[in-house]
Parts: sequence; structure tokens; C-alpha cells
Amino acid sequence: MTHPSSPYASKTMTARLASKTLLCVAIGLAITGCSNSDTAATDGGGASNVTLNLYNWSEYMPQEILDGFKEETGISVNYTTFDSNEAMYAKLKLLDDSSQYDLAIPSTYYVEKMAKEGLLQELDKSKLSNFKNLDTSFTNTKVDPENKYSIPYMWGSTGLAINGETIDPATVNSWNDLWRPEYKGQVMLMNDMREVFGMALLTLGYSGNSGNPDEIKAAYDKLTTLMPNVKTFNSDASRMPYMEGETALGMTWNGEAVIANDEGLTSLVYKYPTEGAILWMDNFVIPKNAKQVDAAHQFIDYLLRPENSKIVSEEIGYASPNIAARELMPEEVRNNPTIYPSKDVLAKAEFQEDVGDEALQIYQQYWDKLKTGR
Repeated sequence: MTHPSSPYASKTMTARLASKTLLCVAIGLAITGCSNSDTAATDGGGASNVTLNLYNWSEYMPQEILDGFKEETGISVNYTTFDSNEAMYAKLKLLDDSSQYDLAIPSTYYVEKMAKEGLLQELDKSKLSNFKNLDTSFTNTKVDPENKYSIPYMWGSTGLAINGETIDPATVNSWNDLWRPEYKGQVMLMNDMREVFGMALLTLGYSGNSGNPDEIKAAYDKLTTLMPNVKTFNSDASRMPYMEGETALGMTWNGEAVIANDEGLTSLVYKYPTEGAILWMDNFVIPKNAKQVDAAHQFIDYLLRPENSKIVSEEIGYASPNIAARELMPEEVRNNPTIYPSKDVLAKAEFQEDVGDEALQIYQQYWDKLKTGR
């Protein structure tokens, strides 16, 4: 598929992430989250016989970047995608010894988990001359002190999406509004366990990062009452159910809403819910047994150049943690509240954190029940 290019649009991708310096003051930098499917695409040609195997969310890396990297270095990029952090983690753990991937892009709470489990190798900062371009609000966080294992890629939020052609956006302001009986069969949820449960926990007044089994069960019980309204789960390209008229409201990532607007669905409104939005950050990591470690560092450093970070942010609709890149962006991008939320919005939002294996297993059991019981 192709998308028109504009200050916000994507050519062959989309995914998620929005950013700004404000955020570390707003929340205790416990960053996180995102999602997409399992397909592969290659970028070819060039003098080198080196191929970098990149494992990423779908529609989350501009082809222009892959082509430019290939042209400059001769290194081809084999692009394989996943649709959730859980799927990415399971595959990397299963294939730990196969050296199948050289670079992956998990959300922050999975960086913390994978680092603890020894699935990642430490980065060599001497090979990352452009690390200095990152906003310090996004570096040296509590989930990865000194950025030993991860480099911020993009950040963003998960909030409400409302098609104004079908539903008056002024009437939908809360996650709780998704439960209203008149929306039977019209709601889209992310195909992402932590985000869906995070949303339900917030409606109950709990933290979206709760590890309390009783609170997780309460969220599950509440979600079962939402299921009659749920039409679909989607994390591959969450704008598409809205664009195709399959759903009229529900969840989406802010970048997907930006791109939907740019692709013609100007009636799609993105809102930060009154209970608070879910925030996440996605990051480059190098799996423990990666073969092309030098090429992985080269690719990260290539992406950290301001002009390249700018291309990524503008094409896929999410915010950049690269402060030098933001300085190059048009004012209408830097001041777009869907991409760069206000301090007030950030103060109510919550970054996803690692909840620990025990809690994660509880989430997974209830998630499986929720989806199979539909």
C-alpha cells in the first residue's frame, strides 16, 4: 500500500509513537508500549553481502530509510514484523540460540524484562556518535539506566478514536464511554493485552500497571461486559477498521489517527481519555546472539541522525525522542497536540512498565479467556 507524503503521513508504514521533552517531568519515566504482525520484506541491492535482520512492528520503518542505509553502507535490511510485544518476546526467547535477528524494537517494559533475562547484549556507545541527539527526558531511565541495552526510537500514546461522521466526538471523552449499549458491535480494541487491560484498569481507578491479581480480575470482569460492543481487535494498522467503516470508535495509537487524517479520513478524531492515556516508548535492542552486531550499531546510529529521525517521525506519525530532529520539523508538526501532548495530558497519562512474570501470567490467562470467550 502507498500513502501520500505530507508533514504527518506515511508512505509504506505507520505504527505508533508521539514525543516531547515534557514527559519526563510529567511521569516518572517508566516508559513503554506498541504492536503489529508477522511478515517479512527485504530491501535489496548493493555491494555488501551483509544483511541486517530487523524485527519490528509492521509499517514502522520508512522504506526511504532502509533504501538510504543500503545505498550508504551496502548493507541490506531484511524486515520482519510482529504484532505485539508478547509475540516478539516469545519468538526471540524461543530462537535465542539461532541468531535469527540482529536488531529488534520492543517497547520499554519489555526492554526491562528481556535485559533481566539475559536476552540482550550491551550496546557499544563508542559506535553511536549520534546518541547525543536524544532528548535526555528519554535516556537513562529507570527501566534501562545509562541505556546499556536500548536506544529510544519513537514514543506515543494510546487513546480514543471517534469517527465524527457517525458519532459526535463531543459525546465521547472517557474510556468508559466504550461500554455504552448504543455502541454494540462498533468498538475496536488494540490487539494488545497490556493496553486493553490497562484501559480497563484505568476505568476502575487502578494503575494501568497493576500487578494485583484482584485488580487484574476486576479488569477482566469489566472487559467481559464490553465484548458485545467489540467488533474487532487490531494492532497491525489500527486506523484501517475506521477507514473501512468497520468500526466507529474505540482505541488507537495517536500516530495511526494522524495518518488516517492524512489518508482522507479527516473525520477521525483522536482524544486523550479523561481517565488518562496509555503512554509507551519503543526502542532499538540487539538480541544476545545477533550475528551482525556492527551493522546493527551502524543502523541505530544512522537513525539517530536528525534528518533521518525527522523522516521517520513525519512519515509514520509518531513523536521523536530525538531533540535535534524536532528542531528540523515544521511548526505544524511540532505543535500538533495529537503527536506532542500538553503537560496537562501528560500529567494524567501513565507509561507502561514491566509488571513482572507472575502478574504477566495472570494477564495472559485472562486475555486468552477474554478472546476465546467472545
